[in-house]
Amino acid sequence: MRNLYKKILIATDGSEYIKKAVTHAIEFAKLYKAELHAVYVMDIKIDYGPKSYLSTDISTEGMENFLRYEGEEATKHIEEQAAKEGLIVKKWILKGHPAEEILKLADEQSVDLIVMGTLGRSAIEKFVLGSVADKVIRNSRMPVLTVRR
Repeated sequence: MRNLYKKILIATDGSEYIKKAVTHAIEFAKLYKAELHAVYVMDIKIDYGPKSYLSTDISTEGMENFLRYEGEEATKHIEEQAAKEGLIVKKWILKGHPAEEILKLADEQSVDLIVMGTLGRSAIEKFVLGSVADKVIRNSRMPVLTVRR
């Protein structure tokens, strides 16, 4: 039973809602003596349409720099929490559509379990679970543990 999960992937969006999922991922990694991977996906979509809240002077490069910094902070938080439990984290900051990139990384790294929160930034904006977590759940070939806040 100890070898059920050898590699665990925790997906983060840097929000406060992910903290509980991080705790679960770390506990599973300790229990199964699994590798822990943390991923943050930069979803760079700049919409200058009439309902956009973004200023038109924000460049794609500026947005990417901001998101990369946010991703580094988000994965660093996971790394720090895992270090308290004696775990090492392999960190990934990717660019693209979050659900697709999470699933692609999980396949490439032969992950056995994906852990993610059910309410993050995109879910708040859309006010439904149906965002990234739902797409990962529906399309994953490996188990997905979703953690409610």
